[in-house]
Order: sequence, then C-alpha cells, then structure tokens
Amino acid sequence: MNTLASNYPLLWPLVKEIVIGTGILLIVLFYHGGAINHVIMRFERMAAKNMERKQYNWVFFHFYTAFNSIALIHILEVLIWAVFLLMLGLMDDTLTAIIFSGSCYTTVGFAEDSLPHGWKTLAFFIAFTGLFSLAWTTSGLMNMTSIYRDAWRAKYDRKHQ
Repeated sequence: MNTLASNYPLLWPLVKEIVIGTGILLIVLFYHGGAINHVIMRFERMAAKNMERKQYNWVFFHFYTAFNSIALIHILEVLIWAVFLLMLGLMDDTLTAIIFSGSCYTTVGFAEDSLPHGWKTLAFFIAFTGLFSLAWTTSGLMNMTSIYRDAWRAKYDRKHQ
C-alpha cells in the first residue's frame, strides 16, 4: 500500500524544517516586537518630558541610548538563532553558529552555508527574521529621528533668539 510518506520521501523532512523555522522566526519576532516597542515608547515618553522642560540635550542622550539598545536587541536576536542552531545540533561550535546566524540575519551572506543537508532552508527563516526586524526598526527610528530633529531645532532656535 502506498502512503503519502512513501510517495514523497523528501516532503516530511522539509515540513519539519518549515515548522521549526517558522516557530523560531515567531519567537524571535515576538521578542523583537516587545523589546523594540519598549525602547521606542520609553524614548518617546522621556523625550516628551525633556522637550516640555526644554532639556534638549537629554533628548539627544535618550536618542543615542535608545539607538544603542536597539542595536543590542538585534545582536541578541542573532544570538537567539545561534542558540537554536546549537540546540538542534546543526552547528559544531558557538562561533560558527553566531557567524552563520549573523550572516543570514543581516542578509549579507558572507558566511559559508554550514547547515547539514535537510536543514538548508533554515537560512531563509533567519534572513526573513532579519528583514522583518530591520524594517520594523527602521520604521520606529524614523519617528525617533523626527523627535530628535525637533529637539535640535528647538535648541538651535532658542540659542539664536
């Protein structure tokens, strides 16, 4: 008797890979959403208070602090992928897992594809995570930059009046 598994022997490993890749992608994106939202909302609250008090240098300080926090969020996301690659036994050492994750996450692709056969599509999931996360960050930074620019203009206008 023919079963679906015997007719499509390569389908089941691919389904497993897609389910695991999608699961990790969702974990990382949920983390990203919560972390990035926290940083951006904190910046907006602090900047609003500082603008009200005409403390423009503090707006700049909070901007750069938020910017650095966002960079650390992205680094942690690369590390999360590296941990999963190690937990799944797909990489031999931590450094290789980090370099591969970072290469895929940034979509730069400088690292050699070191995933074993049957797990090659995980690189796509890491790249999708990076693309979505970086785009999300960019949209948040656009608003933060406009607040920064408003503070800069207010400080500059106040000095030259």
